[in-house]
Amino acid sequence: MATEALAYERMHLNLKRLGLLTISEMVDQYLQEAATRELTYLETVDGLLDAEVIARQERTYETKVKLAGFPYRKGIDSFDFSFQPSLDKKLIKELLTLRFLSDGTNVVLLGPPGVGKTHLAVSIGMAVCQAGHQVYFTSAADLVGGLVKSYGMGKFDSKMRFYCRPSLLIIDEVGYLPLDRQASNLLFELISKRYENSSSIILTSNRGYGEWGSMFAEPVIASAVLDRLLHHSVTINIRGESYRLRDKRKAGIISPASAVKQKE
Repeated sequence: MATEALAYERMHLNLKRLGLLTISEMVDQYLQEAATRELTYLETVDGLLDAEVIARQERTYETKVKLAGFPYRKGIDSFDFSFQPSLDKKLIKELLTLRFLSDGTNVVLLGPPGVGKTHLAVSIGMAVCQAGHQVYFTSAADLVGGLVKSYGMGKFDSKMRFYCRPSLLIIDEVGYLPLDRQASNLLFELISKRYENSSSIILTSNRGYGEWGSMFAEPVIASAVLDRLLHHSVTINIRGESYRLRDKRKAGIISPASAVKQKE
């Protein structure tokens, strides 16, 4: 009994030393259940190791999601495709296979405010995290602000490495604010660098491509950005009603007539 007790203590100590924390927590209960269910030694070890792997994958996923900086967590299951009939559901499912990531393809989501562009970008980003890849989400305003600030402080190269490191960079709300010459050039440099590295970008914008010339300081910069962004890309144009207006209407905050007026 003394030898068995010593082995028991050593087992838990070694499990913790090896970082097998899930096994350490559940081994006692699992061994009792294994005896009741008459599991073989192989089945018992396999079950414990499988639980450890699943727990590690969940921890890794949680860490990646936190580091990604998503504004919220919304999976594709909560997206109401019936409300956006113009959206190709098969195309979204294809993107969720993540083949676009291995091909270095960009995804551009276009449409008016409130139609679900950011929701789709976050859902795809979370799937990328689930697959074990690094993602970073940022608004266009924060991204450009960070680039301009780092350039002024002489840390632009470091900031570029930061934005180029993730397998997927999500840039949200491009087009809401015009960009001056410096901001336009720095954003162009970033998109060019990720293009050279075949690293994917998901970008959302409320502006059609024909309006991009007015977003940047010079039309030639807009043209150069689009050239690199669209060389290997998928464009998804969402034409539909705003979810936010729908929810307000359901809550009685605005009338249907007001919703139409706001949309116009």
